[in-house]
Amino acid sequence: MTPAREPRSTYRLQVRPSFDLHDAAAVVDYLDALGADWIYLSPILPSRAGSDHGYDVIAHGEVDRARGGAAGLHAVADAAHRRGRGILVDIVPNHVGVADAAQNPWWWSLLQHGTDSPYAEAFDVDWALTGGRVRIPLLGGTVEEAAAAGDLRVEHGELRYFDHRFPLAPGSADEADGVDAATVHARQHYELVHWTRADAELNYRRFFAVNELAGIRVEDPAVFDATHAEIVRWVRDGLADGLRVDHPDGLAAPGAYLDRLAAATGDAYVLVEKILEGDEALPPHWRTDGTTGYDALADVDRVLIDPDGEDALDALDARLREATGIAGATDWHELIHGTKRGVADGILRSEVLRLERLLPEPRPADAADALAELLACFPVYRSYLPAGRQHLDEAARMARAHRPELGGTIDALMPVLADPAHPVAIRFQQTSGMVMAKGVEDTAFYRYTRLGSLTEVGGDPSEFAITVDRFHARQERRLAEWPHSMTTLSTHDTKRGEDVRARIDALAEAPERWAAEFEWLRSSDGAGSTGDGPFDALLWQALVGAWPLERGRAHAYAEKASREASVSTHWTRPDEAFEARMHDVIDRAFDDPAVRGRLDAFVAWLAPAGWSNSLSAKLLQLTMPGVPDVYQGSELWETSLVDPDNRRPVDFAVRRRMLADLDDAVTRGDLPPVDERAAAKLLVTSRALRLRRDRPEWFTRYRRLEVVDLASRHAIAFDRGGAVTVATRLPIGLAARVGAEPAACAPPGAWGDTVVITRHEPLVDVLTGRRYEGGALPLADVLATYPVALLAPADSEEAR
Repeated sequence: MTPAREPRSTYRLQVRPSFDLHDAAAVVDYLDALGADWIYLSPILPSRAGSDHGYDVIAHGEVDRARGGAAGLHAVADAAHRRGRGILVDIVPNHVGVADAAQNPWWWSLLQHGTDSPYAEAFDVDWALTGGRVRIPLLGGTVEEAAAAGDLRVEHGELRYFDHRFPLAPGSADEADGVDAATVHARQHYELVHWTRADAELNYRRFFAVNELAGIRVEDPAVFDATHAEIVRWVRDGLADGLRVDHPDGLAAPGAYLDRLAAATGDAYVLVEKILEGDEALPPHWRTDGTTGYDALADVDRVLIDPDGEDALDALDARLREATGIAGATDWHELIHGTKRGVADGILRSEVLRLERLLPEPRPADAADALAELLACFPVYRSYLPAGRQHLDEAARMARAHRPELGGTIDALMPVLADPAHPVAIRFQQTSGMVMAKGVEDTAFYRYTRLGSLTEVGGDPSEFAITVDRFHARQERRLAEWPHSMTTLSTHDTKRGEDVRARIDALAEAPERWAAEFEWLRSSDGAGSTGDGPFDALLWQALVGAWPLERGRAHAYAEKASREASVSTHWTRPDEAFEARMHDVIDRAFDDPAVRGRLDAFVAWLAPAGWSNSLSAKLLQLTMPGVPDVYQGSELWETSLVDPDNRRPVDFAVRRRMLADLDDAVTRGDLPPVDERAAAKLLVTSRALRLRRDRPEWFTRYRRLEVVDLASRHAIAFDRGGAVTVATRLPIGLAARVGAEPAACAPPGAWGDTVVITRHEPLVDVLTGRRYEGGALPLADVLATYPVALLAPADSEEAR
């Protein structure tokens, strides 16, 4: 059966050697039973040996044999298409993996032949900077020191540095020469340098600041054709029904790329991994169906956060900062200006200097300073000139305000930076996204710790919460502008899994209690402090949000989070004393009976509210406008932390068995409770997915529904054109209305006389089977069993 052009939902699978395309084919029947429409595959082109994520592509001519090869893709496509399901494949046009030169034939050729390589134009290299050599940051000392120590050597017709292999230029190492490795190295088209020189002296474009991922010039039609022939074949041969484009902001001309991709694929369904800042809109002229859903994630999280908790959490943050010796309040925009400027002056200094070199002569003496300031002030990831010129103007205004002495230079740069055809303008647009990603997502997100769930990809942490009305307005806009854009709650890149965030969200309803528990946990009576108060808050929120979790996962998260923050320790300069204290804090959380008891007790109190938020978030995301994606495994509680934790293997055998047992139980009228087993989340996920897939006509509109009476702020409801979603919000405050402890489902009396007003027609809750006549429905009845309800016209009982 041929699937529709646009999916009604997707289910993301991380394809890897240990879970290849044949394994994916084997779970298609389960995903079909779950209710998923399309199967969404992570990258499947060949990638570096051992890569679990697949974004370090090393070749473009075939499906990765380690991931199942062509036979595997045929197997999963056949399994999906037999059931009328589609296939969405993640592709990586911006960069390739070069960590091991011998694995990437294009890179090997480039290093061997330099500008004479047939692939010289495929890579984005500034040859003039180094006299025609590619600069590779790798060494721990000088070339001469490495050669003298025997670490750099000529061996088996190659230049080798420890386990790294590099090609030799033809005629550069005649064995009769008898020359040493340093002399041979000097004859090559590449230059091995100390690893610290990457920050300021690299001469090839990377993915962000990852030296092992080299940018390619897909704007060149020949490069596009060579890197997309296999991908286009998948679409034309019916093996893939749609594509997800990774990191389009890294491309020189994203709009032109999407035009070319649409022409090559016959206008197939295409999504872009585009991060939108605040109210920024996706460029309307792009030939895409929408984003991968981070904007939707932010909407769902923030409508479930209590705005009344903001002041108390800000006060706690201020106390922690003062105690740590950090003066002044935390202003998000000032914070990210500083972190972005630090990135522009640090790990991406080489990109700023390349921009400076592209400027026309004569160049102002402070041009690099002004360029870095403009990058630090750029309000969104990038512009797409001539579209987005207003963002460049805003950056210039802010830069002049921050650095008045640079005003004249900024004025001189603006005509060039605003010229869509000028090389410096093109590269500036590619660079601003790098600075934003590294300065915000990978630095500031680990420093802004008042509420950890706010610092998620695609969200604006300065926006603490949104009202129900604002949530409705954003969904109305989504339906009108991008009805087939993806929505999501968890991905392979989220900093915290959806159910970790849902539990952290609940802290905003009890900021005083959280402050008391947190201060005890970090006291000398508890687990102690790392000495960095804001980081302590980040760490304990992660532990509370994911608890119980394995000790190793907690240690791995703490190490990554603290080094990304780059305040008390760093990736390149680890502070051993700080990290020892940090790991000791974590060990005491596991080993000290008093600390563990206190943590267990607080989590037991908080968890029901987290489960309520989780089920509400899941139903909102699965039924709101857009194409909902379920990240692998998140039909049960998803308590992952930052990658690679969120890419752990998923036990599909357990999920398959649970779904079968659930379906049998529901048939008998036996509904699962909301508890740690997560069967209730599986119920919500499967019933929403099935209804959305099987009755798409009930998801064509968006009408906000009125909730009336004293507890109305605790509910959100909308009608999608037949299917009606009702969800609880702020569950701790709801329970407190009757003096009760937090509960996953509102305690008796909490809803009072609150009603949701629906159309006067018979409805059935596809979660519980309970029937209603329509009209003003008491929430005490509708939400008696679960904190959510999914109502549909009464002839939809088959959807259960």
